[in-house]
Amino acid sequence: MSQKKNVNRERQKAVISQIKAKNGSIRMSEAIRSGMSRRTLYSLRDKGIIEQVSRGVYRLCELPLSSHPDMLAVALRAPHSVICLTSALSFHEITTQIPNAVDIATLIGTTIPQISYPPVRVHRLREAPFSTGIVEYKIDNVTVKIYDAEKTLCDCFKFRRYLGMEVVLEALKLYRERKPLKVDRLMEYARICRVERVIRPYIEATL
Repeated sequence: MSQKKNVNRERQKAVISQIKAKNGSIRMSEAIRSGMSRRTLYSLRDKGIIEQVSRGVYRLCELPLSSHPDMLAVALRAPHSVICLTSALSFHEITTQIPNAVDIATLIGTTIPQISYPPVRVHRLREAPFSTGIVEYKIDNVTVKIYDAEKTLCDCFKFRRYLGMEVVLEALKLYRERKPLKVDRLMEYARICRVERVIRPYIEATL
């Protein structure tokens, strides 16, 4: 029995080392492909060594608490998606809204995993609007794709009926107060998102 315990202990140490090598977070499917067993992962979870942050996503409990845990969980589950709209506004600190779900953009025709937690709102975009304005940020050593502030504003104008115009105008006001105004970039994105005529009067009014 003692020998079996030692084997299990060594196996768990090896798994922990592998998770650390992956920046402290790992997907179940990724773990299995690398030779880890579900049983070992569940044992580490039950011992409080790792925690489940979303379905099929685990992270080491010894890591400091993330400043953006929901974004991190979604990025691990859907790495090809991009954080957008209210979630991106919140990240860039140009809204007073508190997102009750993670807004993500995905390319039309692609699928994403079913994410039961955290709550997710999926917005499907054409190729040009989807691939424009993406910035990769490191959050707890995990790459999270988020639209830059200017692309986020253009998306908000595009989805203004969904968000409410008061949210959009507040975001533009806070952007003007807190960020350097990049008119050329804003208008370039506006053309790509097909909201140039909508956004132009508001931009001109801020100059």
